[in-house]
Amino acid sequence: MTDARSFYGRWARVYDWLASAPGVASWRDRAADALALRPGDTVVEMGCGTGANVSLLRERVGPSGRVVGVDVTREMLDRARERPARTGETIHYVQADAARPPVREVDAVLATFVAGIFEDPAAAVDAWCDSVAPGGRVALLNFQRSPSALAAPLNLAFEGFVRLSAPGTRLSRRSHASAFERRVRVARERLTERTVDRRYETLAGGYLGLLSGTVV
Repeated sequence: MTDARSFYGRWARVYDWLASAPGVASWRDRAADALALRPGDTVVEMGCGTGANVSLLRERVGPSGRVVGVDVTREMLDRARERPARTGETIHYVQADAARPPVREVDAVLATFVAGIFEDPAAAVDAWCDSVAPGGRVALLNFQRSPSALAAPLNLAFEGFVRLSAPGTRLSRRSHASAFERRVRVARERLTERTVDRRYETLAGGYLGLLSGTVV
């Protein structure tokens, strides 16, 4: 996690630009919808980065709800706090390891583009599900290769993304992509085991997978 903290700390501003790029907002909107939030709910985003999802979550929980962003990288959180749309009395940022979140009995957890970076993604998903009160929802949004026969050139871009998402490792390009995909698969399998009323959809021509479920 130290390598990831250093990497994302250096690239916080670039990350913020990519996280807010045109088209990305619609994916994040679908992920927020998957949580079925209600006014007054408390929702936690694990690995919140620069807070790109925060305003979407705040809209759904309203002024009586709370949004908590958890991230291990101080520079990411500092960047989030610089954006007026991502701050307020009902928004709280916590510097902590998202795999061991210091929260309990919340109504929902969102994790976008982070499941593939954890050494033990199953343990991370377990921690997220344990943080949610029974009946609450957890949603995972992740990049993946597209199965389309026309997608081969863009799958190279996916491999480039994976290399940036696995800072500090010394693997071949193929090893990066395989390890990333394995971790995402493990995270999804564990969420499937821990939840009911599951929903899965693909976005962006198959390059994104959104899985959500209700904790029992």
